[in-house]
Amino acid sequence: MEDLLEECNKALTDLDLDSKGIQRRQLFDDIRFMESEAGWSIPLSKIRYGRKVYYRYEDLSFSINNQPLNASEAEQIKSALRIISRFSGTPQFEWVNEMIPMLESKFGLIERKSEIISFESNIDLKGLHFLNPLFNAIVNERVLLVKYKDFRSSESYEITFHPYYLKQYNNRWFAFGLNSDNQVPIWNLALDRIESLSEISREYKQSETDWEEYFFDLVGVTRPEGVNLQEIVLMFTPEVAPYVITKPVHPSQKSTNGPNGLEVKIKVIPNIELEGLILSFGEQVRVISPQDFKERIFQRLRSAGRLY
Repeated sequence: MEDLLEECNKALTDLDLDSKGIQRRQLFDDIRFMESEAGWSIPLSKIRYGRKVYYRYEDLSFSINNQPLNASEAEQIKSALRIISRFSGTPQFEWVNEMIPMLESKFGLIERKSEIISFESNIDLKGLHFLNPLFNAIVNERVLLVKYKDFRSSESYEITFHPYYLKQYNNRWFAFGLNSDNQVPIWNLALDRIESLSEISREYKQSETDWEEYFFDLVGVTRPEGVNLQEIVLMFTPEVAPYVITKPVHPSQKSTNGPNGLEVKIKVIPNIELEGLILSFGEQVRVISPQDFKERIFQRLRSAGRLY
């Protein structure tokens, strides 16, 4: 019990440095709740060794993370959804319409014989367990020591990181913040390349960046140095035009439909993600301008053609 109490309080301190932890009585109450039907009905073994009692799951592979919601949790989520649903249809709350069915389906709040809805996700993506500690570090303004290994490095390395913003793109998560070792104010970490992270006692430096504004001129997460905002003109074939109209390439998109196809103008900072998006349309799109970006796409298509 002493070892378990120590680990619980260590985890609580990792989440909140100001946490005073819990006492033995709270831990016993929590275990009793976990064993109950209102909890998770955990299969718990209590092994006596002299005067001490050792606790473990009867099934060592058991985890409450793999269990369905208990009755108390399900009711709490249902209550929260009832409150959130009041915002449905309200301007700036369009995301509620997508979130409610996702939560109801994922948490099994609707009784169905089979699944009726599917959401795109990457269950094999590494690093997702770092999402919550990074989020808490941003909220509580904590400095992190991050062990990281990018695709270009043969060895991992450590950086002192002041996290400011989390962004998802193409089913991957990225953390943006200050690399105080190199004094780089906007440093990008892919969560699937993080090997470990921990809080350290350093003064947290505030960000002056408006992150919504920072990403508005981008497709994806990469902002190349020395590249300015440009107007990109694209011509899509008539076959793909309805798709591009209903799912714009970028929020700045302005479209003109004609007999030869759909002309699209966007104002963005060209980057590798924009190139990848345009290339994904294959023969159904042509870059009209600017000339240097047009040449870049042409060279990539020619290189791809050599593979065949």
